[in-house]
Amino acid sequence: MPRSPQTVRSWALLLRLLALLRPPGLGEACSCAPAHPQQHVCHSALVIRAKISSEKMFKGFEKVKDVQYIYTPFDSSLCGVKLEANSQKQYILTGQVLNDGKVFIHLCNYIEPWENLSFLQRESLNHHYHLNCGCQITTCYTVPCTIAAPNECLWTDWLLERKLYGYQAQHYVCMKHVDGTCSWYEGRLPLRKEFIDIIQP
Repeated sequence: MPRSPQTVRSWALLLRLLALLRPPGLGEACSCAPAHPQQHVCHSALVIRAKISSEKMFKGFEKVKDVQYIYTPFDSSLCGVKLEANSQKQYILTGQVLNDGKVFIHLCNYIEPWENLSFLQRESLNHHYHLNCGCQITTCYTVPCTIAAPNECLWTDWLLERKLYGYQAQHYVCMKHVDGTCSWYEGRLPLRKEFIDIIQP
């Protein structure tokens, strides 16, 4: 039996009201594309080691002289960040500097407790990461996956370990060579065989 135009309008109004009455956060989510720590450093205006009472900047000196406040959305569904307050815990934070000079962070930035960073990651914040921003890092989800350009490195943590910040993210840097090509390096050692470009399943 066909519905009358009035019935259709009533259903549409009811659906709109239900959408307005849903609890906050329900049906909303923060979605972020995965990024290697090196990519976060390269694409962020600011990289800072911070706790409640002190901070150390690795990038962004020219944009922010003294960071006193960091802003984030209130709700995690809007990508807001909740950090441990009133503790000695320190974090590495990547973020953006807004036009009004405010430092802004969200869940899609690289935010990790300082104690969780490997020695190479800590060292790379001042050196390797931003010196190699000419390299592109491509996340490998399934095999086969290949590089599309000579300045790419394949990031295989998700494929091999089913987590983003696995062994490769913690211990390898995508470094640029004099010929413009890029490849993974662990300190001064060449990349382990399983991280070389995955071409065959």
